[in-house]
Amino acid sequence: MDDSIVRGTTSEQIIEMARDSGANKVFMVSAAPEVRFPNVYGIDMPSANELIAHGRDNEAICKQIGADALIYQTIPDLIEAVGLGNPDVKLFEASVFNGEYVTGDIDQVYLDFLDSLRSDDAKTQREIQADLANLELHNE
Repeated sequence: MDDSIVRGTTSEQIIEMARDSGANKVFMVSAAPEVRFPNVYGIDMPSANELIAHGRDNEAICKQIGADALIYQTIPDLIEAVGLGNPDVKLFEASVFNGEYVTGDIDQVYLDFLDSLRSDDAKTQREIQADLANLELHNE
């Protein structure tokens, strides 16, 4: 059981530990729906291509993390649960799960731009450039 599965690396490690401890079958359960899309409203999360559920079905995700089965919370059940906590909420922002951005102004061009900023490769490239700049500054 995990609160959510984002990249899948933690899930993969948990499943490996369970198998190392002798588990014959491992069923992974996520308290959140599949995180398939990036957040564009202020949460710095991986790029879409680094999200394990982006473009993959349950079978592919199971194979990737080594699970025999994978169970997710459903979006309707999550919305219902939040509604029980606060019936005044009429619009639930679930874009990371369903790709529907409430502002209505998010397109693929913007998502590609975010990907170019947020991907691990982009972050590594920026770190290398910063290190080179510091090295040049130090050598002057």
